[in-house]
Amino acid sequence: MVKIQKHIFVCVNERNSDNPKGCCSSKNSLEIMTKIKRITKKSGIGDIRVNKSGCLGNCEKGVACVIYPEGVWYTIPDDEKAIIEVSNHILGGEIASDYLMLE
Repeated sequence: MVKIQKHIFVCVNERNSDNPKGCCSSKNSLEIMTKIKRITKKSGIGDIRVNKSGCLGNCEKGVACVIYPEGVWYTIPDDEKAIIEVSNHILGGEIASDYLMLE
């Protein structure tokens, strides 16, 4: 059994379109999660898991993502540069400071 070293959760929560908070699914969160999953799988590192989650909060700011065990939170736009930088953090540890979730 492979011990998981990093566990990534990406919000794919859905809300009604009239909800003022918005929702991550309307910001292509499932596609973003899938791209991150592909990049991490392609690396060949087997101890990383990327999963979808329910609401992680702060949906009005963009797609919410958290990386454990570090507890680093991101707001990821549907943008290749952002996806690659967050994936690089997952693979190499360098924080993608442009996408850190701010309070």
